[in-house]
Amino acid sequence: MKTGGSGAMFNTGAAARGGSPHKFGDQRYASSSSLIDGVEGGPSKPCEAPVQATLVLKDGQRLEGTSFGAKVNRPGEVVFNTGMVGYPEALTDPSYRGQILVLTFPLVGNYGVPSMDTKDRWDLPLYFESDDVQIAGLVVSNYSADPSHWASQQSLGNWLAKAGVPAIFGVDTRALTKGLRERGSILGRLEVEGAPPSPPQEVGFVDPNLRNLVAEVSTKSIRTYNQGGDKPTIVAIDCGMKHNIVRYFVETHDVTLIVVPFDYDLEKNPANLKWDGLFCSNGPGDPSQCRETIKSLQWAISRDVPIFGICLGNQLLALAAGAKTYKMKYGNRGMNQPCVDLRTTRCYITSQNHGYAVDDQSLPEGWKALFVNANDRSNEGIIHVSKPFFSVQFHPEAAGGPFDTAFLFEAFVRHVRGAAPQLTLLDPAIYRNDRASLKRVLLVGSGGLSIGQAGEFDYSGSQAIKALKEEGIEVVLINPNIATVQTSREDASSVDVERHKSEPIADHVYLLPVTADNVRHILDKEKNIDGIIVSMGGQTALNVGIELWRNEDLQRRNIRVLGTKIDAIVATEDREIFSTKLREINETLALSYPATTVEGALEAAHKIGYPVLVRAAFTLGGLGSGFAENDAELRDLAVRALEGGSSTTKQILIDQDLRGWKEVEYEVVRDVRDNCITVCNMENFDPLGVHTGDSIVVAPSQTLSNREYFKLRSTALKVIRHIGIVGECNIQYALDPKTERYCIIEVNARLSRSSALASKATGYPLAYVAAKLSLGQDLVSIRNSVTGTTTACFEPSLDYCVVKMPRWDMRKFQRVDTRLGSGMKSVGEVMAIGRSFEEALQKAVRMVRPGSRGLEGFELQQALIGDERETPGDDLAKRLRVPTDQRLFAVQAAFERGVPLETVHDLTRIDRWFLSKMRRIARLRAAMEGMSDVGDLDLRALRKVKQAGFSDDQVAHYTNCLPDRARRHRLSLNLRPVVKQIDTLGAEFPACTNYLYMTYHGDQSDVEPEDRGVMVLGCGAYCIGSSVEFDWSAVSCVRQCRASGYRAVVVNYNPETVSTDYDVSDRLYFEELSLERVLDIYEQEQAWGLVVSVGGQIPQNLAKPLHDRGARVLGTSPDDIDRAEDRHKFSSLLDDLGVDQPPWRELQSVKDAQAFAAEVQYPVLVRPSFVLSGAAMKVATSDSELAAFLGDAADVSPDHPVVVSKFIRNAKEIEFDAVCRDGTIMNYAISEHVENAGVHSGDATLVLPAQKLYVQTQKQVKRAAAKIAEALNISGPVNIQFMARDNDVKVIECNLRASRSFPFISKTMNCNFISLATRVMLGQNARPFQITTMDIDYVCVKAAMFSFSRLRGADPITGVEMASTGEVACMGADVYEAYLYALEGSCVKIPTKKQADEGKTVFLSMHSPGNFAEEAAKLASLGFTLVGSPGTAKALRLRGVPIEDIPSSTASDWAPAAIELLKSGDVVFCINVPSSDKLNQMADDPSAETNGYRLRTGAIAFGVGLCTNEKCAALLVESLARKFAKPDGSYGVPRHLDEYYAGAF
Repeated sequence: MKTGGSGAMFNTGAAARGGSPHKFGDQRYASSSSLIDGVEGGPSKPCEAPVQATLVLKDGQRLEGTSFGAKVNRPGEVVFNTGMVGYPEALTDPSYRGQILVLTFPLVGNYGVPSMDTKDRWDLPLYFESDDVQIAGLVVSNYSADPSHWASQQSLGNWLAKAGVPAIFGVDTRALTKGLRERGSILGRLEVEGAPPSPPQEVGFVDPNLRNLVAEVSTKSIRTYNQGGDKPTIVAIDCGMKHNIVRYFVETHDVTLIVVPFDYDLEKNPANLKWDGLFCSNGPGDPSQCRETIKSLQWAISRDVPIFGICLGNQLLALAAGAKTYKMKYGNRGMNQPCVDLRTTRCYITSQNHGYAVDDQSLPEGWKALFVNANDRSNEGIIHVSKPFFSVQFHPEAAGGPFDTAFLFEAFVRHVRGAAPQLTLLDPAIYRNDRASLKRVLLVGSGGLSIGQAGEFDYSGSQAIKALKEEGIEVVLINPNIATVQTSREDASSVDVERHKSEPIADHVYLLPVTADNVRHILDKEKNIDGIIVSMGGQTALNVGIELWRNEDLQRRNIRVLGTKIDAIVATEDREIFSTKLREINETLALSYPATTVEGALEAAHKIGYPVLVRAAFTLGGLGSGFAENDAELRDLAVRALEGGSSTTKQILIDQDLRGWKEVEYEVVRDVRDNCITVCNMENFDPLGVHTGDSIVVAPSQTLSNREYFKLRSTALKVIRHIGIVGECNIQYALDPKTERYCIIEVNARLSRSSALASKATGYPLAYVAAKLSLGQDLVSIRNSVTGTTTACFEPSLDYCVVKMPRWDMRKFQRVDTRLGSGMKSVGEVMAIGRSFEEALQKAVRMVRPGSRGLEGFELQQALIGDERETPGDDLAKRLRVPTDQRLFAVQAAFERGVPLETVHDLTRIDRWFLSKMRRIARLRAAMEGMSDVGDLDLRALRKVKQAGFSDDQVAHYTNCLPDRARRHRLSLNLRPVVKQIDTLGAEFPACTNYLYMTYHGDQSDVEPEDRGVMVLGCGAYCIGSSVEFDWSAVSCVRQCRASGYRAVVVNYNPETVSTDYDVSDRLYFEELSLERVLDIYEQEQAWGLVVSVGGQIPQNLAKPLHDRGARVLGTSPDDIDRAEDRHKFSSLLDDLGVDQPPWRELQSVKDAQAFAAEVQYPVLVRPSFVLSGAAMKVATSDSELAAFLGDAADVSPDHPVVVSKFIRNAKEIEFDAVCRDGTIMNYAISEHVENAGVHSGDATLVLPAQKLYVQTQKQVKRAAAKIAEALNISGPVNIQFMARDNDVKVIECNLRASRSFPFISKTMNCNFISLATRVMLGQNARPFQITTMDIDYVCVKAAMFSFSRLRGADPITGVEMASTGEVACMGADVYEAYLYALEGSCVKIPTKKQADEGKTVFLSMHSPGNFAEEAAKLASLGFTLVGSPGTAKALRLRGVPIEDIPSSTASDWAPAAIELLKSGDVVFCINVPSSDKLNQMADDPSAETNGYRLRTGAIAFGVGLCTNEKCAALLVESLARKFAKPDGSYGVPRHLDEYYAGAF
């Protein structure tokens, strides 16, 4: 089938359908109540009438739902299972005989059911544990009738119907599980509408435990497996034995297995069997019912023949020995039960299903407990002290579940074979506990946020500090990211009330670039540092640790690397060593070869065959990687990876192309005792070929079978143990979607972005636990902080679905390639939680695109019409085939147009299961659009729509009404979301967790409202313009609220943040920051008030709508916030106040705007309202630019006005940050920009205290700010931006919220401005800090962090729209020292004195070189060789500057020669200052590549330091001159924050 062009496949017009046109495609998607009320039935039958079913409990509860199994009624004992996979295995497990099984994982049926006819070599069903479905009934939350898996032969519902087993979905299984947990197992009945009458024995509530269930499931005849040859023989007593037990004995251990009925009399032995060992299997029911089996075992233990029992076999062996058993309140049922081997104290994760246990206090003499449950301390196994008898309560054969204890089969078979017992010894390393000897630890941070290395390391570092401080260890931190929580130094003296608990902070904080040199200086200065942690600071910290180790800097100082050792880290980072390590344990990477030269790369590619993947070693986020289809593309990638700045070791790997395979990852934790667990597994929505940081990620995996899930898990444990990792790591796989074949992609031996996601997705505090493990603690002794009673040695069971969605900002950059591949491009991510995939997916879309209604494709297609990057040949098929940041919406558009699912799958290779859920969203949308009024949606229909994640805004839009009316209609039906907890164990154990989300899949909330709750709205996804600085503000606010006696309720959805750590606040809602959801939470919590001013623009935009709907917004009035945010209102206010501002006019039309521009003369500034980071803000220099920019601004802010104002050149920009109370300024700080106005404040270099501002200028700034504060009656934080030229001060804008500079001013002045603002907003008697900038003897410089190396094609220049992804700030004795530190901290490669002495080259190309002549001469005097573009070189030589022309260049096309010079490695820095008109990253011809553009992108590609601003270049030159003039060319001993505050420098 052809898939390109605009062929019939995408023809959804009337002619194609044979009917009247419908704007969303196929008419079968049109309005139909059955689409909403019915059950999804797969592609062949979209819907069918629902059949009601009810789960009736003996205590009188009736739980309504929809039938999806057999149309019969059935009684049974209601039990639950917390496993997330393995339903075919569980449902055929004889241990579940007679039980109505509740699966706590809410998404069931995803991978269908394989064929019962597929048999193994022993004629046993390959994928099942018996020949029949054993359960009495099945209860689930959500059922997938459209399964997707290569082995699937039918849906779960069809299978159950054929087996005569009833099933129900739509039940609040979490609430049901909690009830079962609290009351114990209970009898119940599944009743299906229209079912025939039940037979007499199944009428009412029937207790299956009163029957001899073992007799029902045991074999009725003797069967022998693997007979013949010289093999030992084992007799297995079948009490309900699972097929996988047979396979373990006969396939894995090659014994002859004779299976006998449960009541076979071993003593009489009527079949005259001979055996060398005896096995007693698992089974259902009360062990006391198995009298015949007990009798046989009593006879058997009088002999010395080895005996091994499993599950029920453990209880029967205990009874035979003379011990007692008892019925547990509920039992242990799941796949994540931690069991401790009492011989070694090792803890294993086991699969269990039992309601009875052995009373180990009743064990007779000669018998001992072998295993104990690490959670409830119940017995998990027994052993005879002198005879070869032992048994375990769990299932070492798994299926479903982990294989961790399969070694017990080997131990038993060794007994049977007569081999000498193996010694069980403890590893001596377990007695090395570093806590006793460690006093001080250096924690290495990650630096500024960038693409590939973002806020997750603030979270991990903060958790590590907390863990270390709990152990009494002093923490020294190096991290130049001043906006992070971990670099905070405030203590109780910074607040005027006593904190209710102290917050862990580092003892010494060094705001210094994270380099090996700086770490060495700190180690030399700080005495008695015993250890260093390099696993919490991303690739930056890891590479520094490796360099220090290789240079023996750590060994010479007797400093231990805590956690994973450097050799193990190198083994995961060096691709060649990693491949060798995997081969040692018979695991493989994809076919690959290492290369250190371009020629070697080409040779490797020819061996493998194109296409190939190029991967650089020792990099983060796939930097320097890409796919090559031919020699030319490979050569380009190899040159960039080997000769550029991507890799620190100049090694690349050429890999086989596996695009289209599934990508799956596991987070793994291992301790020094070799306890090893997987905390979370995740599956990428996108197939392999898109970097996992750029893919939607779903946790847990949705389309893996039990075999695949646990095969990959077992491999993960094997690999991590072999490498020797201690702490936390991540392993990534490629999985063939058509078989069980897999390849390992990589292991990250550190905390990563996925670690933060896994931690927030499960509630398991990975970084905290990893820090404890690095000190030598073991997992068993660490408590699960969510339950408070269970151990940390467990694997979380999720009863919800998590969707991580990346956030991109590529549309901020001209020419950037929006295609997604192996190199990461996203700047942030969101995490949504729901109890269906559709619910979580639509939440995630609204989170990542604030203001959007949900997942809509048609609107995207409309938006793409006229996009300057769309060419006439572009069509929907191309947008589906090529991964971009918009492909998700193209997929949705395809379904809305009626494109078949198989066609979409063929083009995208996205798994059909995910696609089927998106198609369902499209169908539900079409159904609503066919309705005449929102009132047509009754309670049942609206609940189904809301369960699919539709917002009130979507419902209103599709039913042609206002959102408020849709909300009123929903509330009139009493349809509200319920609150559910993240408790790590699927409700199996009681939890006091405050970690919450909302869902429409439920009837009961897990929590109730509490008094005096203050809601703090967080920052949402990190993006350009909103980053970690707003999380610092939110955390500071939360801590102050709690210290002031208020309950802090955080709402945020960013998994990378500290604010989304559940122990930071009293309650954490991992939820949308939308009007609908914030109101839901506000009403649920009955909150005292809302704080909207610490989370950036997203919560700020909600202030007025929340206020208008009755919510109490704390601090500045939302009406005054609106006056400041609305450009027209604010400009009018300034005019009324007599505060100067550039001439302005509100947009009426493009013609009027052009007339205004002609009046004031170009350039002019286009400024939309209610936006962050200067979105769509542009400087227009012509009528054509102005017309284009006005269209962009209207798109960004359609509901708010756009103002055009005069842009003033060569003006200094000034930041005014303050805290006000009732319109009066309490404290303030004035910072200056190094760059002139025209560079966005987020991209500018800030200096505090200001160094070059006139006193009069500062007074004017203060007076204007005071007028604005009074007029707006500000109570809380405020940021005002000014410009000044010739002492003439004008206002640029005002933000009545915390700005990105608040952590900068707070830490520079050692006063937490947000704590003060919070006290003001709470109405407390706050006192101003007694400090001014005159008291500060040092200087702090904040520099922006850019990620242009990730955004191929983007022009690395700055303008009025923000482009940076993060920031750093460093202190110094003067501005020159601080600036060089800050520049280095932002990863700019600064020329060194050694390079100057060697005469290395600095390249110059400037629009006005004469302005830079003095600085250029100074560079030459320092020893650098100057080379310039033709015009620059000529102009500077005329002014006496020694500068050379570019060799072999022409005046009109000199860029190729310049790039060759950059590639040579001789150029150490490049200064390219374009025309001041180029403020928008836009040329007259967008496709044109100027010499300057090619030079700038070349410098980024080859890792050469680059400066594009004349003011910054001048400051750099002066800073270098002053530094080089020092005796050793350095600034000497580094200083930490407290030394600066005390003036000790």
